[in-house]
Formats: sequence, C-alpha cells, structure tokens
Amino acid sequence: MTTTLSGRTAVVTGGASGIGRACAVWLAQAGASVVVLDRDEAAAKEVAGQFDGRAVAVDLTDLAAVDRLGLDADILVNNAGIQHVAPVEQFPPEQFSLMLRLMVEAPFRLVRQCLPGMYARGWGRIVNISSVHGVRASEFKVAYVTAKHALEGLSKVVALEGAPHGVTSNCVNPAYVRTPLVERQIAAQAQAHGIPESEVVGKVMLAPAAIKRLIEPAEVAALVGYLCGPDAGFITGESIMMDGGWSAR
Repeated sequence: MTTTLSGRTAVVTGGASGIGRACAVWLAQAGASVVVLDRDEAAAKEVAGQFDGRAVAVDLTDLAAVDRLGLDADILVNNAGIQHVAPVEQFPPEQFSLMLRLMVEAPFRLVRQCLPGMYARGWGRIVNISSVHGVRASEFKVAYVTAKHALEGLSKVVALEGAPHGVTSNCVNPAYVRTPLVERQIAAQAQAHGIPESEVVGKVMLAPAAIKRLIEPAEVAALVGYLCGPDAGFITGESIMMDGGWSAR
C-alpha cells in the first residue's frame, strides 16, 4: 500500500471489531494516526496496539459522553451500529430510541465536533457506514432501516455544507458483511421468518443479491480508504453501493 494519509488523523467508531476494525487497520497502514473509538475498551486497545494508535472507550448512546469527547480529526468514519430484529408492533420503543441515538444522533454530534477543525485546515473526509438498508427496506428491521435512511440525509447535508471548505461526506452501503453483528442476527432472523438458522444466510441474507456470498470487512475498508484519500476529493454526497447487485433489482 502506498502511504497517502501521512500526517492525517482519523477517528473510527466501533473500531474494535468487524468493519470498524478493518477500517482502522487500513487507515493506519496508509499512514494516518488512528483513534479507535469503541465501548469495548479492551478490544479497542488491542486493535490500537497493532499500529501504535489510540483507544478511546465510550458508549455512543450516552450523548453527554459523546459531547465530552471534544474530537478533532481530519477523517471521521461513523461505523458503530447494532441490530434488533422484530415486527414493528413488537419492536421495543426503548430499543428503537437507543438505535437512533447510536446511529444518527451520535454521528451528528461527532461530525459537529470535527467540522470546525476540518474547515480551518481546508480538508476533511467523513465516511458514514450506511447499508443497503439506507436505500432499501426489509421486514423486521424498523429501527435499523430508519436510522440508516436518516444517516443518508445527514451525510448529504454535510456534503453540501462542507464542499466550500474542502470537506467531503459520503456513505458506503454494504449488504451483509461477515461481522459479529451479522452473525448475531441469524437466530433472530430464523425466528422472525420461521425458518431454521441453517437457512438464514441463503434464503434471507443473500436472496436479494446477485453475488451469493457475504462481503469481507477488508473489502469495505478498501472503499472507505479510497474515499479518505487524495484521489477522492471530487466524490461527495454519494451513497456507494456494495450490495452485490441487490439494489439493481
């Protein structure tokens, strides 16, 4: 890998595992100084220790704690997320609120913290890990789909406001990625759809896609890394699909 981000600072939320971990490692290998932000302090320290980064432990659903972070970074990757699968009429309202805090309000507050420094330096990259569910809906995922649609709107507004200041803002929209979040869904999806767990990946997760496999975290990280680099300065306000053809239908 050619080092292209030397001298840049990056913050990756949910950076202790899955997509976030892969993004943190990619950005560090590209030369950035990376802050791994996650509620799992031990796992965040383990990841940051791979590249002499910094680990910050915080629960992003605690908005007061988010405001106290006082972040300043050249690159912000909003990745942290969770899933809950249930029909709308059975979906716990408190879980709905928690998921929107984590996946919409926390990213807004982190962007708000980082933008002044980005504007002052005339350069910035914001990448929001959205989902195919940012543009498509699926049954039993009312909070996740709502949150990802809202994140798309946030990203586009930031793109418009940030453009005169050298700041880009984009969404990356994967389908199912081989992560702990996806693995934890299998039992809930089986119950919701009334099928065995062994059939969930093939009949539910991969059914809408033309490419019949899960995405690897490193594949998402490579796209995120490109959007953070110098060659992507004209790409902003976009939602870049990594869904194996799902949204082509």
